[in-house]
Amino acid sequence: MRPLGFSTDDKYLKRAGLDYWHMLDIHYYDSLQELILQNKNSNFYFASKKSPNSYHEVNYFNDDFLVFGKETAGLSEIFLKENLERTIRIPMVKDKNARSLNLANSVAIILYEALRQLNFSGFAKYSNI
Repeated sequence: MRPLGFSTDDKYLKRAGLDYWHMLDIHYYDSLQELILQNKNSNFYFASKKSPNSYHEVNYFNDDFLVFGKETAGLSEIFLKENLERTIRIPMVKDKNARSLNLANSVAIILYEALRQLNFSGFAKYSNI
């Protein structure tokens, strides 16, 4: 959602090594509400360390959305409370002083579980080695 916080200009993508950008079907939204309104028939799961629901207990389907907040702030507390049944979390140690996972690792963990449940549909299952 806008603002992105980074540039999608071609020169920056090439510098970052994203040589597959042209293969993606990217949609930009100005707000979370716009995203939800334009995808009414999809399931949304909102990642939060405050969720009572574990990410691996969800049955994921094609066209589901996984929504993550900013690494520094997460998603709005009010929004999460209004959508508690659709929140998910990664189990963490009980000690509140323990550091949490960073955003990239959290996305990777949850996305991988969703892809696994979908039998990695659309991905190469075997190496060409």
